[in-house]
Amino acid sequence: MSTIAQNLQAVDASILAAASAAGRAREAIGLLAVSKTFPPEAVLEAIAAGQHAFGENYLQEALDKMTAVSRAVPAQEIAWHFIGPIQSNKTRPIAQHFDWVHTVERLKIAQRLSEQRPEDKAPLNICLQVNISGEASKSGAAPEELEALAQAVAQLPRLRLRGLMAIPEPETEFDRQRAAFHRLRNLFEGLNAKGMEMDTLSMGMSSDLQAAIAEGATIVRVGSAIFGSRHYE
Repeated sequence: MSTIAQNLQAVDASILAAASAAGRAREAIGLLAVSKTFPPEAVLEAIAAGQHAFGENYLQEALDKMTAVSRAVPAQEIAWHFIGPIQSNKTRPIAQHFDWVHTVERLKIAQRLSEQRPEDKAPLNICLQVNISGEASKSGAAPEELEALAQAVAQLPRLRLRGLMAIPEPETEFDRQRAAFHRLRNLFEGLNAKGMEMDTLSMGMSSDLQAAIAEGATIVRVGSAIFGSRHYE
């Protein structure tokens, strides 16, 4: 068994344990393997081990990787998630090639994704990124701006508003980790109470997935625990 396959088994066991502790079904939590900076060969190893959803931050790297993976396993269905910051001049290839976008924080970006999504593809799944810890350096919509943004995005054609995403300020203490995720969950539930019908909470990474799952995460984004130390050029 490859190291990546072993790592995926270990991550799955961690998710199962966290789900059990929270009284949740393991099937309710999706694992997004964050493959940014890793080569297509690493993605193919993960696919061989049963992983079929991958998160990418860097557009050109992702497009090259998609091409290589598609050539290697043309019949394999892969869900590609864009999880990096979005510049206006990058929206067209994102709209054309990805299945999910987790980092929409402005209506202008959502409008461009909507306009540029090919009509022959399924609607692009959208998560709104929330700056849940109020950090000046972090991307994301402010919580007080979220309802207006969600209402507007939900009306756009060729998009499907699925939920919320956040990257809270790093914390090492479980209760403090959980508090940030609780704030995101409250925003999620508040919007759904107003008719949003969202089903996705994208929150939690290698270091805090237990707290995220305790607060209702439906997608956890894990990179280094699967692929190892980041490969930076």
